[in-house]
Amino acid sequence: MLNQDQNTKPPISKTLAEWRAQLTEIQYVVTREKGTERAFTGEYWNCHDDGTYRCICCGEPLFSAASKFDSGCGWPSFTAPLDTSGIAEHDDTSHYMRRTEVTCVRCGAHLGHVFPDGPAPTGLRYCINSASLQFEKK
Repeated sequence: MLNQDQNTKPPISKTLAEWRAQLTEIQYVVTREKGTERAFTGEYWNCHDDGTYRCICCGEPLFSAASKFDSGCGWPSFTAPLDTSGIAEHDDTSHYMRRTEVTCVRCGAHLGHVFPDGPAPTGLRYCINSASLQFEKK
C-alpha cells in the first residue's frame, strides 16, 4: 500500500449526501460504493486522445494518456499512475477474489484495481472505471 502521507494536498472529506449531489448515479456507485461499470460501456475505454485523466470526485491528476493501452478488458487500462502519491492501493478480498484496489489518495474514491498482467515497462495493468475519471484533453 502506498503511504497516503506522500500527497501534500489536503484530503477531501464530504458526506455521502454531498457526494450524491455532486456525482451522477453511476459515478456515485463506482466511486463511493466500490461498484463497477459494465465492460465496454464507459466513456473512456476506447479513448485515444492525448491528455490527463483526473479523479471525477476531486480533480486529482491520476493517469496520463501516454500510459494508456488497449488491454481488451473493456475498461481504461494504464501501465502506471501519473504520480504514485496520487493513488493508494488496498487489499480487496471481495467477490471471492484477491485483488488490489486502487483509490484516490485525496478523496478516497474507488477507481478500480491493479493487476500484474500488464505490458512493459511496469508489467502492471491499472484497470480503471471510466465513471471514476474526468478526462482533460491536451
